Amino acid sequence: MTTLRLAIIGDGKMGHAVSRVATDQGVDVVAMLGVGQAVTRDALAGAAVAIEFTEPGAAAANVRACLAAGCPVVVGTTGWYDQLDPVSHEVLGAHGAMLWSANFSLGVHLFGHLVEYAGELFARVPSFDAHLVETHHAAKKDAPSGTARMLGSMVEPGLGRPLPITSIRVGSVPGTHELIFDGTYEQITVTHVARDRRVFAEGALAAARWLVGRTGVFTLADMLGTHRPRT
Repeated sequence: MTTLRLAIIGDGKMGHAVSRVATDQGVDVVAMLGVGQAVTRDALAGAAVAIEFTEPGAAAANVRACLAAGCPVVVGTTGWYDQLDPVSHEVLGAHGAMLWSANFSLGVHLFGHLVEYAGELFARVPSFDAHLVETHHAAKKDAPSGTARMLGSMVEPGLGRPLPITSIRVGSVPGTHELIFDGTYEQITVTHVARDRRVFAEGALAAARWLVGRTGVFTLADMLGTHRPRT
C-alpha cells in the first residue's frame, strides 16, 4: 500500500493536531507551511493532497495556490464562505479537487442530520421555542461558528422559521453545539461535544485519503454518502 504524502497548510493548533495524527497513522507529512510561507508547487514537495487549516482571510488564496500547483486540498478553515462559490467555480473549471467542511468531526456531520429531522418534527408543534447554543475556545475568531451556521441551515428549512444562535467564547473548549427545544413545561436538548481536536484531525485525514484521485468540489456528505433527498 502506497504511503500517503501530505502537505499541511497552517501551523497553528489544528495544523499540529493533524501532523500528530498523521504521524500516528503512518502518513508521510512532506510539508508544513506556516504564516508567511507561500503555497507553491515546490513548497508542497510532491504532496498527493493538502489539508488547509489557517484563517478566513487566507483560505481562498491557499485553495487557489493548491489548484495552481495541481494539488487536491481539504479545507477546514471556516469563516471564508463568501468566497466559496467563486473558488468552487475555479476548482471545477480547472478540473481540480477540493473538499470543504465547517467541521471535520464525522460525529458532527451525523449530528447535523439528527437536528435536521428534529427541526421537521418540531415544526408540527410550534409552541416549542428553538435555539442553538455553540461554545468554543476564546481564540476562535468567527462567531457564530461555521458549524453553527451549517446546523442552522439544516434545521431552518424543516422548522419553518429562523433558528437563533448564541455564541460563547471561553477558555479552551474544542467545540460544543446544543440545540434546545423549549416548551412551557418541558425541554428537549440535542448536544454534540468535541472532547479533543484530534477528532477534527482524524476526519480531515479521512477526507484527504478519499479526495486523492477525484476531481470536483465535495463535502463530507459526498464522502459518507449521506445526502438526503429533498421532497
